[in-house]
Amino acid sequence: MVDYHAANQSYQYGPSSAGNGAGGGGSMGDYMAQEDDWDRDLLLDPAWEKQQRKTFTAWCNSHLRKAGTQIENIDEDFRDGLKLMLLLEVISGERLPKPERGKMRVHKINNVNKALDFIASKGVKLVSIGAEEIVDGNAKMTLGMIWTIILRFAIQDISVEETSAKEGLLLWCQRKTAPYKNVNVQNFHISWKDGLAFNALIHRHRPELIEYDKLRKDDPVTNLNNAFEVAEKYLDIPKMLDAEDIVNTARPDEKAIMTYVSSFYHAFSGAQKAETAANRICKVLAVNQENEHLMEDYEKLASDLLEWIRRTIPWLEDRVPQKTIQEMQQKLEDFRDYRRVHKPPKVQEKCQLEINFNTLQTKLRLSNRPAFMPSEGKMVSDINNGWQHLEQAEKGYEEWLLNEIRRLERLDHLAEKFRQKASIHEAWTDGKEAMLKHRDYETATLSDIKALIRKHEAFESDLAAHQDRVEQIAAIAQELNELDYYDSHNVNTRCQKICDQWDALGSLTHSRREALEKTEKQLEAIDQLHLEYAKRAAPFNNWMESAMEDLQDMFIVHTIEEIEGLISAHDQFKSTLPDADREREAILAIHKEAQRIAESNHIKLSGSNPYTTVTPQIINSKWEKVQQLVPKRDHALLEEQSKQQSNEHLRRQFASQANVVGPWIQTKMEEIGRISIEMNGTLEDQLSHLKQYERSIVDYKPNLDLLEQQHQLIQEALIFDNKHTNYTMEHIRVGWEQLLTTIARTINEVENQILTRDAKGISQEQMQEFRASFNHFDKKQTGSMDSDDFRALLISTGYSLGEAEFNRIMSLVDPNHSGLVTFQAFIDFMSRETTDTDTADQVIASFKVLAGDKNFITAEELRRELPPDQAEYCIARMAPYQGPDAVPGALDYKSFSTALYGESDL
Repeated sequence: MVDYHAANQSYQYGPSSAGNGAGGGGSMGDYMAQEDDWDRDLLLDPAWEKQQRKTFTAWCNSHLRKAGTQIENIDEDFRDGLKLMLLLEVISGERLPKPERGKMRVHKINNVNKALDFIASKGVKLVSIGAEEIVDGNAKMTLGMIWTIILRFAIQDISVEETSAKEGLLLWCQRKTAPYKNVNVQNFHISWKDGLAFNALIHRHRPELIEYDKLRKDDPVTNLNNAFEVAEKYLDIPKMLDAEDIVNTARPDEKAIMTYVSSFYHAFSGAQKAETAANRICKVLAVNQENEHLMEDYEKLASDLLEWIRRTIPWLEDRVPQKTIQEMQQKLEDFRDYRRVHKPPKVQEKCQLEINFNTLQTKLRLSNRPAFMPSEGKMVSDINNGWQHLEQAEKGYEEWLLNEIRRLERLDHLAEKFRQKASIHEAWTDGKEAMLKHRDYETATLSDIKALIRKHEAFESDLAAHQDRVEQIAAIAQELNELDYYDSHNVNTRCQKICDQWDALGSLTHSRREALEKTEKQLEAIDQLHLEYAKRAAPFNNWMESAMEDLQDMFIVHTIEEIEGLISAHDQFKSTLPDADREREAILAIHKEAQRIAESNHIKLSGSNPYTTVTPQIINSKWEKVQQLVPKRDHALLEEQSKQQSNEHLRRQFASQANVVGPWIQTKMEEIGRISIEMNGTLEDQLSHLKQYERSIVDYKPNLDLLEQQHQLIQEALIFDNKHTNYTMEHIRVGWEQLLTTIARTINEVENQILTRDAKGISQEQMQEFRASFNHFDKKQTGSMDSDDFRALLISTGYSLGEAEFNRIMSLVDPNHSGLVTFQAFIDFMSRETTDTDTADQVIASFKVLAGDKNFITAEELRRELPPDQAEYCIARMAPYQGPDAVPGALDYKSFSTALYGESDL
């Protein structure tokens, strides 16, 4: 722009902006000669001169204000040529030569000549207009010059149906006002006197600004002022005419009317272009906003799902056993809640996430946008990896819980068995050390010594019989240690105490035997009968104790076969009872015979049998206890048998349902695979069929719920195996989740095909042809094909492929380099090559219209031309404009437009 500050410091101005369009070159020739006939002789008619002064002054100021200045007196303010040159720069958008700095007349003439030369360079013949007249303030010449400028830059380019500028502008006015009553535009003077034509022009383009039906033809001043005020306030067209001057003049000035009307033409012509540009931008921004919303939804859903996986995996990988069955059963119940309640929604979220991702990528492709790349660590593959890690952690967790419960159950059983045997042994050993340490043999008679020897032999026999129990106690303690029993310390302490005591008893027994054998040589008489009784009573007593211990022993079984084995063993035990009873009677008979001999020989027995503490009363008491425990054992075994029969019923019940549900799921998976490949009928028919198919699958859910209930009963009964079916609940759950995910993905694929078809204008016949071609080359019928099969498919459709072209196509259909091409990628490629979509260049051109042909746009212009939300969307994302013509607040719409399409800055 001309440096007017340097030329004349008295003028203030602002940065230049593009004007109402720089005219193209070419001679105006006869056109100017014709225009020169338009009442030039009447130019200085007082009424017309007044109208022209006001109109031309307002017109000039409408442009000069863009440079931050204005004129007050049209024939005075252009005399030095500075504002004249500035006016030409603003309306043409071109730079003029640098003005001269001096204030002398010669400097002014030179500046005016530069302006006139510029006008002449645009093909305008300046008839009788010289620089001296302008410098001297000749009103006629100055107004003629301004009219020439108006003709060249505001009216010349107006042409409707190849008419001249004046005729074109008149034809435009006639067409726009044709529907309005009392308006008949035939010229640029008296046709406008009543003001209705001005109001009709405004109402035609902005009906909300004018209440046309309320205007009266007999009130021209009101009509004219209404139009002038509305145009100035809402259309940014300055008031160039006075209503009274027009009404009071027989024939208003044609040049003034044309100048004012041309401002309406440019205002509405620019508005139409701006509206078209704004609509294009709004469309592009709406697509971008929707895509960004989908991206934000994906990011949030992906973050939430990954966070849930991150929190859940450590819980599933925690294999620290608890101390009690109750605590482990609670962990098992928590895991069941996780499978029933917490995981299924996450399976649906994962499926929906993949569907949303595929839909978003389809929309981005259809709108010619770059593919969406999620944040680092939130790719679909990252989620699949996390999910795989989750399922790996989950795998075996339930089995570990059940095995741990079995282990704790086994530990509790062993611990109770240890306590029972330890208690029996401790009761037996009570007082034995004192007895073995007693030195009664030192004062005993011969018969007493014999009795003590026999008694000690019986004790040794009893001690040997208890050896097995001590070994059992030690073995149980060792097994509890190996199984990591939580109370192993107390068990080991008690076991060690029993073993130490047992060793002490052995040592004391040996010492006492040596003492008795030392005096045995001096003793002769021994009561054989008591000795025989003692020898037979002790084993029998031990047998009864073992029998009572076995009859009270706890048992744990898991199958009918195991309980039937225990019942069989119990029946065998009961078959030995008659022989045992006969042995009891024989032992009691020995005792009776000893009493009979003593009585018959008048022998006074000193008391109980000196060789044993097992009296006939003890034998009878224990025998009675055995007789009582047998039916109790019968009852316990029968109860367990009933329980195992119930468990077997639960196994068969679950197997019956699982053997139906499992094959059903497998069949449906195979059917979906066939459907996704065949896809007969229209896409809408396929989508409807798939959704009906999906509903039929969902309707089958109660069968799965029933199976879950049966599985729950099996778990609560602690049933760990089922020979009647190969299907576990885990297999059924995984199959069901895969079935739901597969049908949802298949439906999403068809929906994306519909999106592609509608957006790309693909006919149903083309879609069917695409599907038939794809299925033909999808030899493995997997829904995708490798690069060799895809190359054959392209050749079959008429593509002539070189290696470079094929690599380009593969980069489009397989951007992730997986080596596979899906049907969706195939139809995207087949449609995108020939489909017209919005481009970055088109968006840039639209913004340029809104910006008034400038290289930047302001926030105010965006807010004026675009809806509020989309205007703010642009303002927030546009970078400041850095060009040489930048002004404060200028925004760079070019880089913003290219960024929308993922391109580099143009």
